[in-house]
Amino acid sequence: MARNKRKKILVVFGTRPEAIKLAPVVMALKKNKAFHCQVCSTGQHKSMVRQIVKFFNIKIDFNLNVMKKGQDLSYLTKMIVPKIAQLLDRVKPDIVVVQGDTTTVFLVSLAAFYKKINVAHVEAGLRTHDKYYPFPEEINRRLVSPIADFHFCPTSAARNNLLEEGIDKKKIFITGNTSIDALKLSLSRLKKSYSLFDRIDFTKKIVLVTAHRRESFGRPLEEMFRSFVDITKSYENVEIVYPVHLNPNVQKCAKKILAGHKKIHLMPPVSYDQLIYLMNRSYLLLTDSGGIQEEGPSLKKPVLVMREETERPEGIKLGVSKLVGRNRTKIYAETLKLLRSPAAYKKMIKGKNPYGDGLASERIVKILKK
Repeated sequence: MARNKRKKILVVFGTRPEAIKLAPVVMALKKNKAFHCQVCSTGQHKSMVRQIVKFFNIKIDFNLNVMKKGQDLSYLTKMIVPKIAQLLDRVKPDIVVVQGDTTTVFLVSLAAFYKKINVAHVEAGLRTHDKYYPFPEEINRRLVSPIADFHFCPTSAARNNLLEEGIDKKKIFITGNTSIDALKLSLSRLKKSYSLFDRIDFTKKIVLVTAHRRESFGRPLEEMFRSFVDITKSYENVEIVYPVHLNPNVQKCAKKILAGHKKIHLMPPVSYDQLIYLMNRSYLLLTDSGGIQEEGPSLKKPVLVMREETERPEGIKLGVSKLVGRNRTKIYAETLKLLRSPAAYKKMIKGKNPYGDGLASERIVKILKK
């Protein structure tokens, strides 16, 4: 097929989670002769995205470089829309592919709508039904749905959310989540060890923590962090590993409460492959991240979700993850229960991963080809 007959696809991401989940989609598109696929980074997370594209060996064709120190949502809105609009005029893609619920996703979809370009939304249909939780993600993904022409849902629950909102069922496809595709690709590429983790005693039960959500800044984050101290004081055979997000609100709170505790390892943000390595060697996962809720069950790790509600209820229903909120006492009690009770632990790891089988990207490319 001649190049000018191939469908032109522009894949756009701005943050590390987007880059991770779109990497296998990009790889699948580039293998298929029906498409001419190009990749754009808005630069919303500059250094963290760079790690991902290097790890998956993806070429960035266009970089909008919107990131600046202390950026807020208003700044991103002001910068991304005109820059992506100019790029769309230049590239003239047939389809723009976006993923998830970040500010980049909504603004790129809006710019594509202005240009009457089809939008394919990967990981469509997630909802908490509370517009401020998570913030601003819940509104971002809700606003993308009326714009998108292809809705690639990870689960049937996500599909049902879209149907309830009046989205045409012919535009909705259940594919599984591409995060599982990325995870499976990554496991074969991990190093046997990483010198960064030499101080961690992996003979102990490792609790891996990720905590960074905007809605937790302030008192909720302090409650979460104080529960980690309580855990290490109550259980001897445990170490907590926490790669601290670069956001100053998180950094300041973590240093104030967690620094200096021997069994708590505060470290800078780790690369994606290092994170997968840590997850694989951990006993359980304490997180407010969406991605880890999806990946943990594939690695047979219990996931305790430090949020009041989640847009990923399938894991909760199957028992492979559990909502523990941001309350110091509850986080402490549920973590200790898993550390102390083999029966409680086995119950959480015996379920299947409801979020995917590692073939989501192949399904997405087949649908786009049709």
